[in-house]
Amino acid sequence: MEQHPYPVVRLNPKGDARAIRHGFPWVYANEVVTDRRTKGLVAGTIVILEDADRTPMGLCAVNPASKIFCRMLERDITVPIDHAWFEAKFKRALDHRARLYDQPFYRLVHAEADGLPGVVVDRFGDVAVVQPNAAYADALIGPLVDALIAVTGVTTVVMNGTGRARSLEGLAERTDVIRGVAPTTPIEVPMNGAIYMADVMGGQKTGLFFDQRPNHAFAASLSQGARVLDMFSHVGGFGLAALANGAASVLAVDGSAPALELADAGAAAMGVSAKFETRKGDAFAVLEALAEEGVKFDVVICDPPAFAPGRKSLDAGLRAYERVARLAAALVEEGGYLGLCSCSHAADLTKFRNASARGIGRAGRRSQVIHTGYAGPDHPLLPHLAESGYLKAVFFRL
Repeated sequence: MEQHPYPVVRLNPKGDARAIRHGFPWVYANEVVTDRRTKGLVAGTIVILEDADRTPMGLCAVNPASKIFCRMLERDITVPIDHAWFEAKFKRALDHRARLYDQPFYRLVHAEADGLPGVVVDRFGDVAVVQPNAAYADALIGPLVDALIAVTGVTTVVMNGTGRARSLEGLAERTDVIRGVAPTTPIEVPMNGAIYMADVMGGQKTGLFFDQRPNHAFAASLSQGARVLDMFSHVGGFGLAALANGAASVLAVDGSAPALELADAGAAAMGVSAKFETRKGDAFAVLEALAEEGVKFDVVICDPPAFAPGRKSLDAGLRAYERVARLAAALVEEGGYLGLCSCSHAADLTKFRNASARGIGRAGRRSQVIHTGYAGPDHPLLPHLAESGYLKAVFFRL
């Protein structure tokens, strides 16, 4: 019988072998036979996964510290998980992005959907930011980065090891420059005719949210000659795109002073500073203050952080989305537009849209849904994994 260098992990009778064979990428801790040997596996170890009848199903990376015990890597159990394996994954991912975008600013790898579970790579020209949110990626960061450089030609690779996903995996937080030299100034990112400033070392997540690109573009298409309010603006995502498409004025509101400074820098680089104003503050408090001031806008966009990151926070999160919609609707001019976004995994489109519509109704406004948007095509969706379709944007005319 052929011997393999990998240890074996076996599904117990509860394990859903059929789902895994059909493409589901995760095996939960309660689905595997757990003995002393299995529990003793080092996080990030590559193993052969077998079904309950001892038939090999593929190669997995394990993490005994995580609820996701196994992440499927490869169906062929003879394939080594090495530099060449990572290189093939990056080549496949790059081919798709190169067809979509004429400049190298995009999400290059979107975790499971690109065949690299738990790994996110955002590209900013010659700089790549890697988020290794799975133990095997942490353990194999050397060959991963070498392959990334070989395929893309980037000269600097930053590891951003922060965030909720890593803590759920039991991984330590760390941010390092793994190759090249750390950028000393924000990186200019051209997108939708606007210029954004990405702080890849100290900014939120990887420094910029590429996922909203098509929603920025749709909002911008409504904004010619318009007065625009960009709530939770971060580095000016919706507002700068609106100005690139001829908005009359933009007010960008965020709780982070550094993010607003980057937004201001983007407006300056575009030569539209005279039309761009920022306001630092708690979003709910600012929405209430603007209503008291009697200010109205033609287009209002709200892109808050995840109010419902998990099932336990779903009800509270939906109430928060409803409140945002109620307060924002009061600021929209008759016949104007309200765009509401959610990046919460737990709040599906129907629940989010219903909460938003309730809020608009409670503001005494009537609405039409005119457009529903999702993450851009550089954030592909794995059909078997609902969690990978996290971003929703619903646009209403009031």
